[in-house]
Amino acid sequence: MRASVTAHRDFTISRIDDRLYCAFLEHLGRAIYTGIYEPGHPTADKNGMRGDVAQLVRDLRIPYVRYPGGNFVSAYNWEDGVGPREQRPTRLDLAWHTSDSNAVGVHEFYDWCETVGTKPMLAINLGSRGLDEARNFVEYVNGPTGSYWGDLRKKNGRAEPFDVRLWCLGNEMDGPWQVGHKTADEYGRLALETAKALRAFDKSLELVVCGSSNSDMATYPEWERVVLEHTYDAVDHISLHMYFNNRANHTANYLALNEKLDRYIGTIASTISFVKAKKRSKRNVTISFDEWNVWYHSNAADRATLDGNNGWPHAPRLLEDAYNFEDVLQVGCILNTFIRRSDVVRIACIAQLVNVIAPILTEPGGPAWKQTIYFPYYFASVFGRGTALNLTVDSPGYDADVADNVPYLDVSGVHDEAAGTLTFFAVNRHASETLELSIDLLGFGGPGRVIDHQVLTHADLKVANTLANPDAVAPKTGSGVAIDGSKLTGRLPPYSYQMIRVQL
Repeated sequence: MRASVTAHRDFTISRIDDRLYCAFLEHLGRAIYTGIYEPGHPTADKNGMRGDVAQLVRDLRIPYVRYPGGNFVSAYNWEDGVGPREQRPTRLDLAWHTSDSNAVGVHEFYDWCETVGTKPMLAINLGSRGLDEARNFVEYVNGPTGSYWGDLRKKNGRAEPFDVRLWCLGNEMDGPWQVGHKTADEYGRLALETAKALRAFDKSLELVVCGSSNSDMATYPEWERVVLEHTYDAVDHISLHMYFNNRANHTANYLALNEKLDRYIGTIASTISFVKAKKRSKRNVTISFDEWNVWYHSNAADRATLDGNNGWPHAPRLLEDAYNFEDVLQVGCILNTFIRRSDVVRIACIAQLVNVIAPILTEPGGPAWKQTIYFPYYFASVFGRGTALNLTVDSPGYDADVADNVPYLDVSGVHDEAAGTLTFFAVNRHASETLELSIDLLGFGGPGRVIDHQVLTHADLKVANTLANPDAVAPKTGSGVAIDGSKLTGRLPPYSYQMIRVQL
């Protein structure tokens, strides 16, 4: 089976925003406690943060991490997480039916961000709270000393402002499950007035308004239209969320789901354009896809806690999906979609980062290890920076539940002009056929050479990386990819993910 691709230097989509490779941490399950924070762990630093986890995060080169939620944020009092730890209250979290000690708050999270080389993307509670609490939170984080909130921050150990630039105006406010759920008009008015207040404090802040929790919501895409008509000239991004599952255990349908993702992005891009035209605005609002991942493996195990049968446990094992090799292919396709839509998707956050539907798992008091999905995320984050190429792809396809003629080859290409490299991320979605791949490299000024070729494949789609066998799925150096003149050729085995890098 053959698939051909044309990559031309001048046929591009967009310069990729580095923030396409962000992540998310919520006060949920063990994401924070025994995830990034575990005093007494053999690798813990003086702040109680796990060093083994920090190194795995550092390697991913994540630009921003969204915090502290998520559903959690819609009933969160940020004041509970500042000041002396021994004076912080333990609160009951209505979103996940757990308790939170507030041992980690904005100070600890910011310090951790500095340790791992990332920046915070902070979410504001617009569920149970409102404009005044939002203003106070931003002033506490970014305000000067000599004012009430700046002086309180100084008293709590930080004289200099944190200077957080990226703020989310609530979370999933379209969802009936959300504490403080609102209609589009209710939320749009509140988000607008909050944005105006925050811009009165600092007009240079980047603000993210809530879009749809998923594209199956009854209010989608009318929600986006109404919210943007309220807020268009006051915000920078609109958020979208989507999770992927294979509960039906049908691999072909599962691996076609990024076609649905692509339509979702396209619909909201069109809605943005409609509102921009209607408001006669010169402003460009883009998409922050700040929650995405595979999520379904842990659903049955989570039921008792989420139903409240376990009381109010602190940091229980929740949403701890054990990802398999099949999920590698899915995550590769999702990331390819974001690269191909990088003209409108400027921020994306894998949800989440540690333990909770995450590429990294930990054992309390024990090791941390890479889940299978760590690898496509790592390759895209580290090597997928530059300009997204508008590839022409000719591939056989198949019909799936979400779309017809889904190409067996899912591929994206990135040109890093400064480094003089081309990087291709390719997934073969065929169960049994090898794809004979050829890529015409045009306009790049002469023959190049392959400098890296990484392959992820496994005979068992359901194999996972576990505490007992943390390296069951790992990338291997590939072979057989070659360049002859301006043509790159290679073979993609059935159900495989590959990264191919070319030095021009």
